[in-house]
Amino acid sequence: MRDAYLVGAAQTDYGAFPHESYRSLFATAFEDAVASVDGEFDRAAVDEAYVGTLGVGGRQLGLSGPAVTEYVGLDGASCTRVENACAASGTALRQATLAIRAGAADVAIAGGFEVMTDMSGDQTRYWLGVSGETEWERMAGTTFAGVYAQMADAHMADHGTTREHLSRVAAKNHANGANNPHAHLGFECSLDDAMNAPSVAEPLNLYDCCPTSDGASVAILASREAAEELTDTPIRVAGAGQASSRVGLFQRPTLTGIPATTDAAEQAYDEAGIDPADVDFAEVHDCFSIAELMAYEDLGFCEKGEAGPFIESGATEPDGDIPVNLSGGLKSKGHPIGATGGGQAVEVFKQLRGEAGDRQVAGLGRGLAHNVGGSGGAVTVHVFEEGWA
Repeated sequence: MRDAYLVGAAQTDYGAFPHESYRSLFATAFEDAVASVDGEFDRAAVDEAYVGTLGVGGRQLGLSGPAVTEYVGLDGASCTRVENACAASGTALRQATLAIRAGAADVAIAGGFEVMTDMSGDQTRYWLGVSGETEWERMAGTTFAGVYAQMADAHMADHGTTREHLSRVAAKNHANGANNPHAHLGFECSLDDAMNAPSVAEPLNLYDCCPTSDGASVAILASREAAEELTDTPIRVAGAGQASSRVGLFQRPTLTGIPATTDAAEQAYDEAGIDPADVDFAEVHDCFSIAELMAYEDLGFCEKGEAGPFIESGATEPDGDIPVNLSGGLKSKGHPIGATGGGQAVEVFKQLRGEAGDRQVAGLGRGLAHNVGGSGGAVTVHVFEEGWA
């Protein structure tokens, strides 16, 4: 099996951009990804393109992948649109990796986009809700904040997780996002602000919830032979895991974790030949603060039930044992559904190349990206390592 290498990656700013279209956002991310490639990049060499989007708002639901790839001049590449809720571009990344490993492509694109801010709040809640269990959750009135609030309630009851533990996620990620020029909510918030924000769905408040954003991301992957012509700073996809679980929360065996995360992580760790302790830093799917705490446990960074003390210890701060969400995460950087997983790979790419600016952490050699669809119905986990295999 051949290795796949990340040779270029970029994202747009995340936020509200009424004068941009999904095509123009994708084009910005694509051109910036091309510019990040060390060598001369020929777009005619792209064999496969995988583009993630939920299709929020119903814009170009059919052929939305080819609609953006033709816009950037990838007319000859085979393009596949990927829909896996919020894990769409994480899934696109895995598909591109598998295509290269299988020999079906030498150069592949994995990208994603979403435009979410041009609708009313009711319309946005509808489009977010379609990624939940339709008959027994969404149509009964359950929002995603409500679903994750149930998880938070259970975690607090079973493991002693506190309001402060939840708020530490928000305070940390906003501090990181304040150093990220791409962040939608690129400002700091104090722990006190995060603890005393208005309630959204008890026990979750405003600072526990990520924003809905417009944005796009693109990653360029290549085989070893192609990568040697394109980069002097190779980033290898050492492990690519993906798993699915019950779409509805009420169907799950647990409310205090996401089983698909554990399964996808085990695949990625096994492929990379590592243990969780070997990961230097991670970008995890913190759509809500409780999601990041559960990710610590499901990814094996701490024992089950120990996420609260783990964040309280400072382990996930930039100077901690395993920095988490140096980009600001979904909470601060933003969450344009189809672009989120690819945007996580962008941060890992920049950190491993020493190009993350004011949020750069020195000495990082291995990073992880964790992308969740819905409330855990689909999950991808990728492990990236600096250097040639």
